Amino acid sequence: MIATLNLIVRMIDGLNERIGSGIRWATLIMVFLGAFNALARYATRYVGVSLSSNAYLDSQWYLFSLVFLLGAAYGLKHDHHVRVDIFYSRMGRVTQAWIDLIGSVLMLIPFTVLMFWVSWTPVAISWQIREISPDPGGLPRYPIKSVILICFLLLFLQGLSQVVKKVQFICLKSQEKTPKNTR
Repeated sequence: MIATLNLIVRMIDGLNERIGSGIRWATLIMVFLGAFNALARYATRYVGVSLSSNAYLDSQWYLFSLVFLLGAAYGLKHDHHVRVDIFYSRMGRVTQAWIDLIGSVLMLIPFTVLMFWVSWTPVAISWQIREISPDPGGLPRYPIKSVILICFLLLFLQGLSQVVKKVQFICLKSQEKTPKNTR
């Protein structure tokens, strides 16, 4: 059973690592697209022909959304989320593991389940009506809205992975403290 759990943890962590690698490229493309959009708007004033479009602007925002929505689980895996650690940083590693474990079980996992559930209907409606950008020439909205569900699914899975790793760490440390019987 432990081997199976470890395999699942490795698979979840590996998935989020691969997504993290993709996010790096999405960030680079987003920056270049943003620079192009800014330069195109500026140049449009002088050439009299629109060099940009709402599709380019929507693409920039969609990439921004992908970076943050898909990057949430990657950030959790690497402990990059903002933390108010007035006391946390001064605590021992086992106490920190307990805090992370309790926080994940009582807050993170229920929150991801709730947000997935709450997001399901708006995403489904967006797909039913094939929602598009209200701006002329804009992109469809329904595919990017689906990433909201993917975000919370990935966060849920990474939360489970973190719980397993924290439990294993706490058990390992408690075994190290237990004196061994000598016969």
